[in-house]
Amino acid sequence: MFDALSDRFEGIFGKLRSRGRLSDADVDEVLREIRLALLEADVNLQVVKSLVARIRERCVGEELSKALSPAQQVIKIVNEELTQTLGGETFRITYASKPPTVILMAGLQGSGKTTRTASLAQWFKSQGRNPLMVGADLQRPAAVEQLRTLGRQIDVPVFSEASDPVSVAAAGLAEARSLGRDVVLVDTAGRLAIDAELMDEVRRISEAVQPDFTFLVIDAMTGQDAVNVAESFHATLALDAVILTKLDGDARGGAALSVKEVVGRPIAFVSTGEKVSDFDLFHPDRLAGRILGMGDMLTLIEKAEEIYEKDEAEAAASKLLEGEFTLDDFLDQMQQIKKMGPLSGLVSMLPGIPKEVRDVEIDDKQIGRVEAIIRSMTTVERVRPEIIDASRRTRIATGSGTSPAEVSQLIKQFREMSKMMKRMGGMGSKKMKKKKGKKGSGGGRVTQGRAPLRLPNLDPAGLPGMPSLPGLPAGGAADPKLPGLPGLN
Repeated sequence: MFDALSDRFEGIFGKLRSRGRLSDADVDEVLREIRLALLEADVNLQVVKSLVARIRERCVGEELSKALSPAQQVIKIVNEELTQTLGGETFRITYASKPPTVILMAGLQGSGKTTRTASLAQWFKSQGRNPLMVGADLQRPAAVEQLRTLGRQIDVPVFSEASDPVSVAAAGLAEARSLGRDVVLVDTAGRLAIDAELMDEVRRISEAVQPDFTFLVIDAMTGQDAVNVAESFHATLALDAVILTKLDGDARGGAALSVKEVVGRPIAFVSTGEKVSDFDLFHPDRLAGRILGMGDMLTLIEKAEEIYEKDEAEAAASKLLEGEFTLDDFLDQMQQIKKMGPLSGLVSMLPGIPKEVRDVEIDDKQIGRVEAIIRSMTTVERVRPEIIDASRRTRIATGSGTSPAEVSQLIKQFREMSKMMKRMGGMGSKKMKKKKGKKGSGGGRVTQGRAPLRLPNLDPAGLPGMPSLPGLPAGGAADPKLPGLPGLN
């Protein structure tokens, strides 16, 4: 959604970095380009004016840090002000002192309200809570049945009955108290457009359950209209926060940058896909970093921590550095990477990735091709790939639906990766032994503490088989027909 805006900022900052000193005219030019970039991204005009004015004020009035160049200082200011425009801080949910905590979900039809009600229930479960979902959307056919289906998927009970929405919501709250559920999520009806009947029904439900939080679910694909919807609901319900859906779409993303300043309410959660699990807290600083091309390592680390067990990860790293990493181990790592989401999404979180690499079409099916090749090998071949000769390659290619050339390329890349990582591990071991020898000789002062492991300076362009993510160029040379190997840091 923010690719076009990120590209514009990358171009703006690229010009900045090429200049040693910045004059007032340079700052004016940068701010003009930032204004155009934001307007093209469908950001609200008043929000653009406010953001640019704050950046200008700080660029002119703030004393530049000696540690940063003028260009770096401007980038830092833009990052901080963009973060502030997006909300500043991550939304925090405080629970009711007397359970249950009641969450009212409102929104128009098609915004993903029912699915995100289930997503939010799953998120509360991950926080150690016991949620109950209440199906008060009796307007849309099968809305309650959809909620029940989602409830079975995430193992969260759903309450509803054939009466009127206000009675269902009140009865659902009483049911939660009797069952000892500490969070209640009320899914209300939506309409194709805002009307008096919809607003009156949501208002009466709100009066009946007295929610602790009222969340409005809005579709980021609708652009500035999403902000108008938020303003209308806020006038009736006094919203606490917004849940932004379809952030993975190809719209221009102006709604995410506008809603906080226009409506005065933060974005609490965002969804980045159609699955119930494609949902998380909204972090303004992380999104600002991604828009400005700085990556989002914290989210990437959190994704990895959800998937990888610490002991297993350490064991795999130890095997890799000691040269004991087999194709079976590699297959296990591929399975874990798949669980983290689409590769294109993971690559976009890495800082410093060039635009050319970000724009490469990464086909997740390439992982499937690599898996098929490895699974077509015998147990011995996975441990000792060097025994694979021409006849074995042909058999593996036939079994995996690939070509012998692809099998050869995979084995070659795996072998070079193993050699390189073993060499890195060996150099680290030698340095540690050398340091221990110096310490034992008593010939000088020894600094206490562990010295950092300094890895050799390696030029990826000089390694033709340098491992890479599947579908990305290996060793600086792209071969669209052959899958690469995941790069390891």
